[in-house]
Amino acid sequence: MYEYINGTLAALTPTYAVVEAGGIGYFINISLQTYTRLTDSREAHLYLHQQVREDAHVLYGFADADERELFRLLISVSGVGAATARIMLSSLSSGDLTTAIATGDVAVLKSIKGIGLKTAERIVVDLKGKSLRAAGGGEAGLAGAPAAGVRKEATAALLALGFPKAATEKAVEAVFKQNNRQSVEELIRGALQRL
Repeated sequence: MYEYINGTLAALTPTYAVVEAGGIGYFINISLQTYTRLTDSREAHLYLHQQVREDAHVLYGFADADERELFRLLISVSGVGAATARIMLSSLSSGDLTTAIATGDVAVLKSIKGIGLKTAERIVVDLKGKSLRAAGGGEAGLAGAPAAGVRKEATAALLALGFPKAATEKAVEAVFKQNNRQSVEELIRGALQRL
């Protein structure tokens, strides 16, 4: 099993990269997230997942270990293959995908091409309690990702009450930083004291 590859970026498209390392060009399937991070780069450092099939050995590359971890969790769900997981990671950021799973937002998952209602529900049921790092968000995890949903819900409630967006987001973030294990109601109460 390969862990990562460092090398010269010989070719880059939205679906694959060719990385030359040790005189060998490796064809690596990537998501749009990884493509965006590799654009304008000459060198590549990709975390790898190798899939061995009867007819091929396929490499999938990720710009960070968190995205690879989410990919591995997705393919562990019955009915979600590597191609579907890659489409999911191309359609939503890792953070948005993690939040959708953690909050049980089946509608967001269904909006991804190739994901039906039953598959979306299965993803939520199978992965909701599993921890992982949300890309760019540190040790958030699926178990901790509801915090993003709590902040979003509290902000939406305060905006509906007529508070200005910038002030609301600042207040919610400040209260959240004091204690990130608050319920929506506690977060709203704390933010109201600051507004």
